[in-house]
Amino acid sequence: MMDKDRLRKADIFSGITFSVLGLYIISQAVKMPMKGSWGGVHNVWYVSPALFPLLVGALITLTGGLLVRTAMKEVGFEAVKQVGRYLLSPAFSTFLKQESTIRFYAVITVLVSFVFGFVPRVDFFLSAIAFLLVFILLFYLEDARILMKLFRFYACQLLIFLVLFLTPLHTLLTGIIPYPADILMLGFILSFALYAHGFCKKNDLLKKKYMTGLIVAVIAPLFIGICFKYLLLVPMPFEGMVIAVLDYLWYL
Repeated sequence: MMDKDRLRKADIFSGITFSVLGLYIISQAVKMPMKGSWGGVHNVWYVSPALFPLLVGALITLTGGLLVRTAMKEVGFEAVKQVGRYLLSPAFSTFLKQESTIRFYAVITVLVSFVFGFVPRVDFFLSAIAFLLVFILLFYLEDARILMKLFRFYACQLLIFLVLFLTPLHTLLTGIIPYPADILMLGFILSFALYAHGFCKKNDLLKKKYMTGLIVAVIAPLFIGICFKYLLLVPMPFEGMVIAVLDYLWYL
């Protein structure tokens, strides 16, 4: 168990991180309309959709600031300097290479890329299948060696998507072929599944876990997405290639 001083030192940086996150939430919330008139109906400020994220952002910022204040009162500025020296030392480089740290990298990378990268730009079904497939196989197989290799494979594939989304390449390809991002995502899903299968095919336990993860990753988004899209009539965040095919079959 970590001693109290080390926990308080960690609280300083955690509090700063939470405060920055809260300020970012507030900065995005103030862009939402506070009041206005739509379709002849006048909306007052206290029913604005901005109120909830403003409240959440303010609370996160406040609690982050209080966390920093409490930690600083107990350990002082000298402890902050010690942490700074540790961050620049070889010991910190060793810490970054530990398995537990790599797992943290993997969780954050997969979540952030899914929420901010794929959901707004790639067909929802393909995005959800890719997210579940990667997340399940990274951790459910419970093998550190496989985790490292699969995470590196995912990171390399992610760089390709960054090039596609952050350059004019996506716009250029859209004018040539339909759904270029969806086609690339489908290729990623197949290649990732085949790559992971190579580590599991000679081990019966891993093979069983692999098949379970594959089935859940494919069936769950399709079942839930179809229920929301066609039974509850809820539009998906981004409707692309798969939804176009499902629309055709549903209304046929």
